[in-house]
Amino acid sequence: MRKDDLIPAEEICVRYKVQRQFINSLYESGIIEIVVEEETEYIHCDHLSNFERMMRLHRDLDINLEGLEAVNHLLNQIKELQQDNLRLRNRLGLYE
Repeated sequence: MRKDDLIPAEEICVRYKVQRQFINSLYESGIIEIVVEEETEYIHCDHLSNFERMMRLHRDLDINLEGLEAVNHLLNQIKELQQDNLRLRNRLGLYE
């Protein structure tokens, strides 16, 4: 993992104007991953879009942490189903 791909959690708190507890809650729920290097916590840039999505849902729609967990679970299921659908379409294309 390259250090260039890591964003300090404190910087995210400042830029997005969120409390550190919100980031910790998302981490504890398994919604985002936190990487610790040299006693500093970072969020990988691949998880930033998921963080932004959850932050908007929390702020704009006032969805609590349990709701965010449910939404995240459903979004992951949709993603898996779309991948399965694509895989099956590709297999079907072989037989046509």
